[in-house]
Amino acid sequence: MSGTPRFLLDTNAASVLIRGPGSRPLQDLIIDYGVCISVITEAELRFGVARRPDATRLAKAVENFLQDIPVLPWTSATAKVYADLRARMEIRGLSLSAMDLLIAAHALAENCSLVSADKAFGQVPGLTVFDWSVTATTKKPAKAPKAS
Repeated sequence: MSGTPRFLLDTNAASVLIRGPGSRPLQDLIIDYGVCISVITEAELRFGVARRPDATRLAKAVENFLQDIPVLPWTSATAKVYADLRARMEIRGLSLSAMDLLIAAHALAENCSLVSADKAFGQVPGLTVFDWSVTATTKKPAKAPKAS
């Protein structure tokens, strides 16, 4: 596989993988397609560690995870997608938490499907969401988005 993986993990999916073997659909996705995270997800994971300074096992697990997964940087192009998305959603009366909106915009900017169990992402126009929490172990994504 070359280029950016076409599936971007939300923080809830990354957290499941950090805690242990995780769900079978998540593991299959990693094996079959490869995944990445946003630098925003990295920030959320690091914040979780900072809130629990005595959780040394968690800190080590997060560091190991971050060493093994591509972390996509925030760019000016991503910032433009974010601004446009936020404006469109506000006009429609739709809202997400600040961090979720940043992650959704990042997935859109990178032409990635977002891997998340968070139902709120379903309201984001144009975003393809792969909900690992309800996907049967035999069901896989129909196809990965095309690389841009």
